Amino acid sequence: MNSSTPGESATREAAAALTGVETTARSLAAAAAEPATGITGAQSLVRALEAVGVEVVFGIPGGAILPAYDPLFDSTVRHVLVRHEQGAGHAATGYAQATGRVGVCMATSGPGATNLVTPLADAHMDSVPVVAITGQVPSASIGTDAFQEADIRGITMPITKHNFLVTSADEIPQRIAEAFHLAATGRPGPVLVDISKDALQATTDFSWPPRMDLPGYRPTTRPHGKQVREAAALIAAARRPVLYVGGGVLKASATEELAELARLTGAPVVTTLMARGAFPDSDPQHLGMPGMHGTVAAVTALQKADVLVALGARFDDRVTGRLSSFAPEAQVIHADIDPAEIGKNRKADVPIVGDARETIAELVVALRAEHEAGRTPDLAAWWTQLDSWRERYPLGYDWPEDGTLSPQYVIERLGAIAGPDAIYTAGVGQHQMWAAQFISYEKPGTWLNSGGLGTMGYAVPAAMGAKYGCPDTTVWAIDGDGCFQMTNQELATCAIEGIPVKVAVINNGNLGMVRQWQTLFYEGRYSNTKLHPVGEDGKPKPVRIPDFVALAEALGCVGLRCESKDDVDAVIEKAMAIDDAPVVVDFVVGHDAQVWPMVAAGASNDDILAARGIRPVFGEGQV
Repeated sequence: MNSSTPGESATREAAAALTGVETTARSLAAAAAEPATGITGAQSLVRALEAVGVEVVFGIPGGAILPAYDPLFDSTVRHVLVRHEQGAGHAATGYAQATGRVGVCMATSGPGATNLVTPLADAHMDSVPVVAITGQVPSASIGTDAFQEADIRGITMPITKHNFLVTSADEIPQRIAEAFHLAATGRPGPVLVDISKDALQATTDFSWPPRMDLPGYRPTTRPHGKQVREAAALIAAARRPVLYVGGGVLKASATEELAELARLTGAPVVTTLMARGAFPDSDPQHLGMPGMHGTVAAVTALQKADVLVALGARFDDRVTGRLSSFAPEAQVIHADIDPAEIGKNRKADVPIVGDARETIAELVVALRAEHEAGRTPDLAAWWTQLDSWRERYPLGYDWPEDGTLSPQYVIERLGAIAGPDAIYTAGVGQHQMWAAQFISYEKPGTWLNSGGLGTMGYAVPAAMGAKYGCPDTTVWAIDGDGCFQMTNQELATCAIEGIPVKVAVINNGNLGMVRQWQTLFYEGRYSNTKLHPVGEDGKPKPVRIPDFVALAEALGCVGLRCESKDDVDAVIEKAMAIDDAPVVVDFVVGHDAQVWPMVAAGASNDDILAARGIRPVFGEGQV
């Protein structure tokens, strides 16, 4: 495995795969393979993957894709045999998010391909560069309902950036080159290449690099200077500005530029769920995460702002709450590489289309000109108000009244012991929010999760992909007992392939986030959210189904269990000391802990609850 580490250096090193047509063209030319004649389409496919610099493919063979597996046997490209195609897709996503390179997964036709639908939708929502290669029935059989036929191109059209159906062996190198170019440039995203079996078996000639033919695909990377100057003037005149930072800043490797912009403006910074690590949590200008389970200070700063500088963010509902009441007094500067996002949810007073890194860099230059002209805002009163909110409503939690282990404490200690250099992946639900809240993220590329689609089962295979891409970095998957039971079979893959991830199962015996909503909105009627067997009295039976320690050991991992606060640090340190096998720690925690703060779905951010029954009142002392 090639060695790499997360953080700004890795992200910048990987930027060649993510930014600019010229950069991609140079990388393709540098990787040019020797021409070959009289080879199969399958051999041409594998040569193309080698030429674009693919390191690893996550996948499962099957009939339609099988011709590709024969030349793959002798290739420099490593194949990781997963246990389910969903695991292959999430592993490719985790690899891409951790390294900045394009992740690759492979599946056969029919059910193999349809099992990739969820991870492709996940990558699409979170703008992750992934290329999925699927086999298809022979071209003469397409449309006949042949064995294991599925129109995967039609199925995935709404959830991919682009997709191809290839029925000629001669097209394979061109389509592979185009797929990687599309996945990595502009707004990143997943691209699917569906190749018929006869195209893989046919004889062809191979040459590299091919001519790419993508009419109409010209991503705008450099922002318009006039718009940048207008934005700078608006920021310079603001009294209550907020830098609203989304995942696009990480995709563009723009964290150094963001830090410079923050220093220059003196404005508070909020980082969305997909942008955690883009700005250090320890920085005093950082107010934390906004949104449904964001900090009171971050949520309220957005509500009370007079200028919002949205950078690579899309004003999604989990941040805005009820859209009509979001940031009612704010003028909006919206910078995004995807013009379709600007004005989609919130009107932009100053729209800027461009790569986040280039946009922020030019904005810094324009702001310096404003300051040199004497237009420097006084934000002292704004910071007095922000600091008051931050001090009055810090993140916190209560210990369970029954003496059981606090899940927030477990995650807090895990972050403290593993430290800011580790990579953390999370499933979806309460544990995801606690991981976003109680671990301090200081560097980019250290927090991976399913933000837009909210995919349970993401954490373990994503951790596998991240660990493969960053083998010298500690990788922890923080999972709930519900999420873990969806994809834990990939731990067998990790054990066999030598990918020693670590998994913290936050085991509360329930589908925790759903239970929280049932507590708050359904009068405690816990319909089908209990994961452990219960007796007639409603209390859990003293039997573990499954026994996660035994399950871990059956999958070739080291299994540990922790049920006491006194043992948390020692168990985490024991897991950290194991480097030659995957580790699963079953943290048995209280069943009724809840995630706070919270803005109920569909409610206004003005109605944020700092804890159950505690609603901050912001009517006094406004600046």
